[in-house]
Amino acid sequence: MFRDDFVWGVASSAYQVEGRDPQDGAGRMIWDTFTEEGGTLDGKGASVTCDHMHRYKEDYKLMRLLGVKAYRFSVSWSRIMPEGTGTVNEKAVAMYRDMILTMKENGITPYLTMYHWEFPQALQDRGGWLNEEVIRWFGEYAKVVAENFSDICENFITLNEPQCFVGLGHLRGVHAPGKKLSYPETFQIAHNALRAHGQAVIQLRKYAKQPIRIGYAPTCGMAYPASNKPEDIEAARKVLFSFYNPMDNWTWNVAWFNDPVFLGRYPEQGLEKFKEYLPEITQEDMELIAQPVDFMGQNIYNGYIVRAGAAGEPEFVDRPAGFPKTAAGWPVTPECLYWGVKFLYERYKMPLYITENGMSCHDIVSRDGQVHDPDRITFLDKYLSALQQASDDGADVRGYFLWTFLDNFEWDKGYNERFGIVYVDFATQKRIAKDSAYWYQRVMEENGKMLSINQPEKEILFLNPVFKQMIWGGDRLGRDWPYQIPGNDTGECWAVSAHPNGDCKIREGIYEGRTLSRMWEEYPELFGNTGLDRFPLLVKIIDAKTDLSIQVHPDDAYAKVNENGSLGKTECWYVLDCEEDSSLVIGHNAKSNEELAEMIHQGKWGDLIREIPVKKGDFIQIDPGTVHAIKGGLMILETQQNSDITYRVYDYGRLTNGKPRELHIDKSIDVITVPAKPVEESVMAVGDLPENQMNLLISCDYYKVWKLDVTSAVAFEQEYPFLIMSVIEGDGLINGQMITKGDHFILPKGYGEIKMQGNMQLIASTIQ
Repeated sequence: MFRDDFVWGVASSAYQVEGRDPQDGAGRMIWDTFTEEGGTLDGKGASVTCDHMHRYKEDYKLMRLLGVKAYRFSVSWSRIMPEGTGTVNEKAVAMYRDMILTMKENGITPYLTMYHWEFPQALQDRGGWLNEEVIRWFGEYAKVVAENFSDICENFITLNEPQCFVGLGHLRGVHAPGKKLSYPETFQIAHNALRAHGQAVIQLRKYAKQPIRIGYAPTCGMAYPASNKPEDIEAARKVLFSFYNPMDNWTWNVAWFNDPVFLGRYPEQGLEKFKEYLPEITQEDMELIAQPVDFMGQNIYNGYIVRAGAAGEPEFVDRPAGFPKTAAGWPVTPECLYWGVKFLYERYKMPLYITENGMSCHDIVSRDGQVHDPDRITFLDKYLSALQQASDDGADVRGYFLWTFLDNFEWDKGYNERFGIVYVDFATQKRIAKDSAYWYQRVMEENGKMLSINQPEKEILFLNPVFKQMIWGGDRLGRDWPYQIPGNDTGECWAVSAHPNGDCKIREGIYEGRTLSRMWEEYPELFGNTGLDRFPLLVKIIDAKTDLSIQVHPDDAYAKVNENGSLGKTECWYVLDCEEDSSLVIGHNAKSNEELAEMIHQGKWGDLIREIPVKKGDFIQIDPGTVHAIKGGLMILETQQNSDITYRVYDYGRLTNGKPRELHIDKSIDVITVPAKPVEESVMAVGDLPENQMNLLISCDYYKVWKLDVTSAVAFEQEYPFLIMSVIEGDGLINGQMITKGDHFILPKGYGEIKMQGNMQLIASTIQ
């Protein structure tokens, strides 16, 4: 979880949400001109957008209802000062003051951004950011902001994303004002913008009516390492603060726009690389730029992969085929909110706010009138989990502002991207809170407790079986089942086991390669926090080519004393396959303990042992103390306690390596139940059970076992501590994943709804 005073909020900008009003007194700004000249993808402008200037009271109520506690918004320079300097538009001041007061009435803390690209057209006509007078202009604007809002607002941000408004607006020309200037001109603009930032800090502090906090919000893609190897981490760190971009994209740089503000100097590597393009940079300039600020803002959306190259230089790693992307085509890289934050904090040692992060989705209103955006929820969960990890590892992360609250005007893309957690119908201005809004509300309320970093990932746990070669084993596990067996004497497939003698590993997913015993120890929440000292069950498939020995198992009390604390062994069998006229040994014919001992010691096996006929689909419960044996030709699925304790009573005189196998006569006599349970209480025919439902076969002190025959769609909630499932025939789908005969998996606690379809048979089990 995040620190107790962590700031949870949403973010927007004035031009993207406010709209225009002929009577509002606002001046023109560069985006008005840019959109009128066809600069947007859809040819549309922001004259209305979300009409927030007329609807903010309702929007702030909606924020309150959705649990938003902080709002990063911008005020428009051209709205407050129509000519950029001089006259102040009192209508704008009144509107923004009322906005701030309304936020606070709704329990929302305002974070005011002075400049989110709303540059006055009147000043653009005088040279804009290229004119060094902009430093004075911006300082005058900062004075007006401090005088009019600092009594009711404590948090101020000077500039938003200079990398974008310099690079996209003046180098590449895809943003307003749509310029494609020379490299020297763009370096002059960047230097002017940083000096304007410093001048704004001075003016804000000078004219503030109470103590205020000031920050700065640059952006950039974040380099992250291809692995956790020290050399890859160092390569990513080096790239993040270096100058690998080509000149036509030089502004997309972290160090050039951060080092002067937070360290008081331009990076030496940049000064050398860019020396032929740079304006004069004086010590006075650097002192102005490096005015003390209270926090660092960073807008972080994605990152890129770096590794150490063979020659010692960093290498950029291509993303794999099918790499996830947002609707805007941006890569989904939650690693950027871990490594980016970690690297930034290590370098600058400043309290850090993520001032923007979010994603564009292809959101639509469903037939139920709601907007379901699970991709955004997954995105935010992964990114916020990475951010918490950075915080847990020592970065001073103070807050997070989700971009954005309302779907809005997305700059040159027009209305083609929906970043909001609230859907906006731009024709009617109707707002609909998306699923992600309710999810984020819970995140804020719980301070991140529900994030996946604080909860085990509840994916289906597919298991790789462990195989055992036995004197009586065969080859059907490799012939009739899809397994690579170690030999033609393979008798047992330990399909779901956390026993020391056969510990299954997770086959795939985020837990791939971990043993089931380790999962039980490290993630007890996945198994219902039972408090048991070991995974309690073991599921096997047994292929008996010849007869197994006559056996008996102890109960827990006997095993605890006589078998070094082991569990006893209660088990049950489902007959997967057998020949006609097959039989099993279940029980015995002795009437007393004395008769039992006599028959065993005198080898009267024909008189003692009770064989009963069985067929495919029969189910048998084997309690401790029950004499039993699987006969040759049978294939059994066995569900049992997690124990390997077996007492061998009789083994037909077979030899292993020339010697008889060990018998356990005395212990067997100790634990065999006399008289034996009647046959009808042990065997159940389950051939004709209702389809597409869980049919309970047994419920005892240690487990429940069901059979499920799927022939059409099946849905149910996983409500048990965990649910083991084994596909014993056919194939199908479970929550979109293909499963087939021989698959064994665990559905963890709280997994939720299970949806299955296909044509298959499964055996399921759990504990009581």
